[in-house]
Amino acid sequence: MKLSDLLSGLQYECIKGTVDTEVSQVVYDSRKVTEGCLFLCIEGANFDGHEFAARAVKDGAKALVVSKEVKGLERSDVTVIRVEDTRYAMAFISAAYFGHPAQKLKVIGVTGTKGKTTTTYLVKSILENAGYKVGLVGTIEVIIGDTHIHAENTTPESYLLQEYFARMVEAGLDTVVMEVSSQALKLHRTQGFVFDYGIFTNLEPDHIGPNEHASFEEYLACKGMLFKQCRVGIVNGDDSHVEKVVEGHTCELETFGMGEKCMLRAENMKLVHKPGELGVDFWVKGLLDFEVEVPTPGRFSVYNALAAIAICRHFAVKEADIKKALLSARVKGRIEMVKVSDEFTLLIDYAHNAMALESLLTTLKEYEPHRLVCLFGCGGNRSRQRRFEMGEVSGRLADLTIITSDNPRNEEPQAIIDDIKVGMHKTGGDYIEICDRKEAIAYAIDHGEPGDIIVLAGKGHEDYQEIKGVKYPMDERVLIREILEERR
Repeated sequence: MKLSDLLSGLQYECIKGTVDTEVSQVVYDSRKVTEGCLFLCIEGANFDGHEFAARAVKDGAKALVVSKEVKGLERSDVTVIRVEDTRYAMAFISAAYFGHPAQKLKVIGVTGTKGKTTTTYLVKSILENAGYKVGLVGTIEVIIGDTHIHAENTTPESYLLQEYFARMVEAGLDTVVMEVSSQALKLHRTQGFVFDYGIFTNLEPDHIGPNEHASFEEYLACKGMLFKQCRVGIVNGDDSHVEKVVEGHTCELETFGMGEKCMLRAENMKLVHKPGELGVDFWVKGLLDFEVEVPTPGRFSVYNALAAIAICRHFAVKEADIKKALLSARVKGRIEMVKVSDEFTLLIDYAHNAMALESLLTTLKEYEPHRLVCLFGCGGNRSRQRRFEMGEVSGRLADLTIITSDNPRNEEPQAIIDDIKVGMHKTGGDYIEICDRKEAIAYAIDHGEPGDIIVLAGKGHEDYQEIKGVKYPMDERVLIREILEERR
């Protein structure tokens, strides 16, 4: 491929060689340099590709894309292209390299602090129920037809994202729904194409710290970038930050929510409590008019469903298809009901910080359980403050807390449990500690009382436990099955 074709749409300066040169491949990892390739010098939190430029040329790279001076280039026939930001350039170069696959798909991007994962799966379920062929890119996995790929990041690097898009086109898909993290927007992973629909779920302080966002203001501004990269923006009109998020938007805007001014609204919300199940029923009003039931609890389930409905309205999905799909949609590890008894309800959720745990437990208390039982642990090699906070939240809101192990990593599980207890002791809440997670789950099931709601929090979709640098298989669904079989 000619270098000039890859650079189309970018502002650049050719400071050495010629853009008429042919390149065989696009590479951004110096360990994967091949003869005749274009090497992109990307700066990361702990590395700088510019430091490997000379080595890349020695290993066969025919062209470099840089944002600053590089030295030690031995070959005279290498082409050097200078751009302002190599990550931004990589997004456009990758799109061109894979033949602009996003132009052959309807691309839906979902951003927000919470609800991204659930909303993407709901959209996929509804659209597939209506006959569309839908790919997915998100926190849990990438789905391309029958292929499921474990996700390393919520939103992958631009090169990998474009590769996934190309594979979706090749597989005959017509639509892709993806989670768009603030970090991905900040690092330009979603440049090089235009989203057909951009969705904003909500915003709360999160992801602020080293290697993430310097402040809440930066976090908010990064979320807002999506609405300068999409054709239609569909936003939560009830969120207190929505006006700031869409400031300077270049797209058409629609709103959803429960407020009177929202274009698509939920009204007459009712809690649904069936044996072993929790849900919510409401009327969709405004742009559409029908009743819907969602088999997951609380107001946030209503918002997730509304966001999905608002998107699927643009695909002319029939009311019956929407209702059927919402009833059957399940998201692994996101308020995932696991049937163990008709007498009490057990669910698995990814809530792994104080904010998420408080939201979940507050929602579940609305169902007036006999007891609300919360089982959780905290990760090792992470902030101890998170442990204090989660202990305090569970102690305040749960009737019984079962403190156990999560991913201890390189720490001792008991030391983490002791930190959690510091927060628990501020509340006087009842708790027990059972370090082994399977034993803790078995205790919760064996001691479940009629009308209880039992939450297994923190692991969610994860199917491993990390101990001393090693990941061991551990899926809570498998543990539950084993426990029930042992009891039989």
